Amino acid sequence: MNSALDEHGRRRRRLLQQLAGGSAALAAGLRAHAAAPARVTVMTAYPEEVMARVEAAFERAHPEYRLQLLWRMPHDALPYLSQPGQGGVDVYWSASPRTFGQLKAAGAFRRLEIATAGLPDRIGRTPLADPDGYYRATEMAGFGFVLNPGALAALGVAPPTDWPALADPRLAGRIVLPNPARVGFAPVLVDIVLQAYGWTRGWALWSEIAGLANWVGRGGTSVSDEVVAGRAALGVSIDFFVASAMANGAPLRFVYPARGGINPAHVAITAATSNPAGARAFAAFVLSAEGQRILTHPDIRKLPVRPAAYEGLPADYPRPFEAAAHGAYDYDNDAGRERLAVVAALFEQSFVVGHEQRAALWRRVHAAEAAGREVGAARRLLSTVPLGEAEASSPALTAMFRERLEGAEGAPRRVEIDWQFAAARAVGEAARLLQELGA
Repeated sequence: MNSALDEHGRRRRRLLQQLAGGSAALAAGLRAHAAAPARVTVMTAYPEEVMARVEAAFERAHPEYRLQLLWRMPHDALPYLSQPGQGGVDVYWSASPRTFGQLKAAGAFRRLEIATAGLPDRIGRTPLADPDGYYRATEMAGFGFVLNPGALAALGVAPPTDWPALADPRLAGRIVLPNPARVGFAPVLVDIVLQAYGWTRGWALWSEIAGLANWVGRGGTSVSDEVVAGRAALGVSIDFFVASAMANGAPLRFVYPARGGINPAHVAITAATSNPAGARAFAAFVLSAEGQRILTHPDIRKLPVRPAAYEGLPADYPRPFEAAAHGAYDYDNDAGRERLAVVAALFEQSFVVGHEQRAALWRRVHAAEAAGREVGAARRLLSTVPLGEAEASSPALTAMFRERLEGAEGAPRRVEIDWQFAAARAVGEAARLLQELGA
């Protein structure tokens, strides 16, 4: 035992002598190892054009770190970050408030503990920071209208500034909507209108707009593709999909409605990070003045959460904090989040299923009204949905649909079929009334 300890001591003394005696090669090797940048693994859903600029700027500001990027969509991020060790991820940075809320509840994050001076905690009624400090918004995506100005002018329709303008009969067949039960960002679009105008009037407005529209399913860029191709004069989407098309020269315009909403992206540090200092440095960087300014690059064109980042930008760059001061972002994300899956399914069963018959009836209603005919009873039948607001928000129903967001399978089909039948009965009754009136 003693001889083993003596041998260990002799080896240690020889190493110290080599270092003290100027073993340049060994000393240089140790210094190089000590100076090697530490890895920070960031899981994200942001595209390459965003991450390439952020990565380069972060590594210039923090040469002691090197980023390793791991791309995962939100529905893949949840199981990945729930595994033991969280897959070696240090930072999660993406746009999925629901995913961040679920991961926080599962204990997947540690508190950020970074400086937040100059960063507001909310915009309008939408929180930009977790109240317990586990994650924080870094940028915002705004919902609104993608327009082809030339196509609208040919129809004699002015560019819309708010939702009721989309119910213009001249737009029949020239609107494209994302199916909220199949496109991940779209349920919020539906709920914005319901909150802004109330459950009854909001669904009536959606029914009329849907009667003028065509649909796209999965694939967020499809709305702008339809408008670019001339198959639609306008569509409803989220700004970052349209910004990409505009950056590539598409003759489009994006309009934020007077009553809109935003979808914040967040950053969080994983509970299992092996490099908390590096993770904290990255989170602080994307929220810093430099990091926020990167998001306004013409090739990215996002909406930073630091108000000072908008100073000096072109006059046509959106100013969400100024718009919020005038009520543009009174949509309450937290209040709507639990019922989004129910709202999306109800929309699909009421307006997407059997769409051709409903659209034909709306054309008849519009023609009758243009001729001065009274068809209010038929309009009311087409404008209702088979579910009240209280029931749509009930814990029992929202629990049934909770996993249905973003096109996930396994929704309670019996409930949806009941909605289909109820909607079909209302459409049939509206058709009968119009027939009796000769409309």
